[in-house]
Amino acid sequence: MKILAIIPAYNEAERIQPVVQDSLEHLPVLVVDDGSTDATAERARQVGALVQSQRPNQGKGAALKAGFRRALDEGYQAVVTLDADGQHDPAEIPKFLEAYQSSAVDLIIGARDYSQIPLVRRFSNSVGRVTFSWALGQFVPDNQSGYRLISDRLMAATLSSREQGFQFEVEMIVTCVESGFSLGWAPIRTIYAGESSHIDPLRHIIEFFSVVIATRRRIRRIDLTIEERKT
Repeated sequence: MKILAIIPAYNEAERIQPVVQDSLEHLPVLVVDDGSTDATAERARQVGALVQSQRPNQGKGAALKAGFRRALDEGYQAVVTLDADGQHDPAEIPKFLEAYQSSAVDLIIGARDYSQIPLVRRFSNSVGRVTFSWALGQFVPDNQSGYRLISDRLMAATLSSREQGFQFEVEMIVTCVESGFSLGWAPIRTIYAGESSHIDPLRHIIEFFSVVIATRRRIRRIDLTIEERKT
C-alpha cells in the first residue's frame, strides 16, 4: 500500500536526523518544516527526507494539513504522523501498518502508558483524557498522542479544520467519529527525556477546553439527529 510518513518539525535540527533515518527504514518520509529558524530542513534533507517548508511558523495543525494535502495530491492511501523530537519510536511504525492492513481503520492512535509519563504531565493528560472522553461520548485512551495512522478519506475530511495548532489532533478524533469513520488504538512506548515543549501551557489549556465544549455540542447534535430519525 502507498503510505507516507509525515514529520512536522519546528527547530528540531539537533534531533531530526535519527527520527528521519529510522522512519525511512519503513516508509518514505516528508518533513514539514514549520518556519524553523535553525537547520531543521537542511539536516532532514541530508539524510533522505523530502522537505516542505512553510513560512512563517503556523503551528502543528497547519503543518499537518500541508502534509496531508501533498499526500492526497500524490495519491497516498494513508499517512503515519510522528513527532520530530524523538518521543515516538519509528521502530513501531510496523504496528500501525499491520493494524491498518488487517482492519482498514481510518484513524489509529498510538496510546501511551500513562504510568510512564512524568507526574505533572500525567495529571494534566489524565484530566484531559477524562474530559474529552465525556465530551465525545466514548472512552479515549490517549487524545494527545501525535503518533497516528490516518486514512486518505479522513485526511480529506480534516482539511477544512480551522485549528492551526496542537488542538488540530484532538479535533481530528471528533471529525473521525462525526464522519462515521473507524477509530482504533495501538500501544506505543512512552519516551520522555526532559525535552522542552513548544506549547504555551495557558494557551493550550484554554484552546483544549474550547475544543472540548465544541466537541460536546457536535456530538450532541449527532445524538439529536439520530433520535429524530427514530421518531
